[in-house]
Amino acid sequence: MKQKQYAVLGLGIFGSTIAKTLSEYNCEVIALDKEVTCVDRASEFVTQAVLADFTDIEQLRAIGIGDCEVAVVASGSRLEESIMAIMNLKELGVPFVLAKAKNKTYMHILTKIGADKVVRPEKEMGERVAKGLLSRNVIDMIDIDDDYSVIEIVAPDRWVGKSLKALELRVNYGINVLGIRKRPHERLSISPSADYVIEKTDQLLVIADTALFEKFEYLGKL
Repeated sequence: MKQKQYAVLGLGIFGSTIAKTLSEYNCEVIALDKEVTCVDRASEFVTQAVLADFTDIEQLRAIGIGDCEVAVVASGSRLEESIMAIMNLKELGVPFVLAKAKNKTYMHILTKIGADKVVRPEKEMGERVAKGLLSRNVIDMIDIDDDYSVIEIVAPDRWVGKSLKALELRVNYGINVLGIRKRPHERLSISPSADYVIEKTDQLLVIADTALFEKFEYLGKL
């Protein structure tokens, strides 16, 4: 199967981290920036590092960005540059464009002009760190969409010794248990029986209504 090609436009900390991580998974990555030092740094790990102005569609066309399946516009601080880059990428036919935005207004604008996904990494990481400080049980949490998350949690003390059936987690907390790990780093057991009795060392992989889960978890009510 042909591997996806990725383009990363803007090689600050955010962009270069994405480019390097994709490269570590043997992805084909074209990385662009207007700064020579950024391009030189990225050239050590990406497939192709190019000194280019990504607001210029002809430069992007010449580099072959139109052949990429995914492009990341990582220069979120200059709105005009981000807008031009997204418009150029869509004009070249790139199927999926992810863009970085520095605030809510930029996020709204970039979505309106064609970005398929817009992220605010500082805000999202800040929220994640804050939730980690509040949480007593969460090991990891991934948002699926605006309403649901997949979460790995340490079994709360008040659940220990009770069966999944008796706890009625779906009814009481909006939680469905996908799997149970008996101890850290052990293999996950998928689809546990309703009669399974939770033990103190258990870690549970669950899908949850995010708002409901956070209400109970961060207020210490699980």
